[in-house]
Amino acid sequence: MKSKILYNFFKGKSSICLYTNCLNENNVNKCYYNLVRNYSDNVKDHFNKPRNVGSFDKNEKNIGTSIVGKASCGDVIKLQLKIENDVIKDARFMAFGCGSAIASSSYATELIKGKTIDEALKIKNNDIASHLSLPPVKIHCSLLAEDAIKHAIKNYREKVLT
Repeated sequence: MKSKILYNFFKGKSSICLYTNCLNENNVNKCYYNLVRNYSDNVKDHFNKPRNVGSFDKNEKNIGTSIVGKASCGDVIKLQLKIENDVIKDARFMAFGCGSAIASSSYATELIKGKTIDEALKIKNNDIASHLSLPPVKIHCSLLAEDAIKHAIKNYREKVLT
């Protein structure tokens, strides 16, 4: 059974399998082992110690917010950008999904901090997937992170124009 997980249900602290994203309590330790064995050190690092987790007040004028997801796998990312003078000063995320979705979101927040809006819009999913060495079956997680960046910037621009 597919299920969404919140970023803080790590390492068997819940009954949700972190590798296959299922609810089989008997396989949690086995699945965590598979996650550790099959993913790059960068994915494991961002999964075990995600950066920039949290949120800003979405009503602030200088905050761009996006929520993107993929129904077929249950991954959902909320990304918020704090922008001042067209520079991304800070970023926060919350993710429901697999380890690759969490790692992609975490790395994306590090990647965009300090960049101008135009520089951030040039970030492609391949930049994220390459750094994390995502397996082909998890490339969609880097696509979600790219989409989240673009939609958060779009939301910010819409707020500034109104």
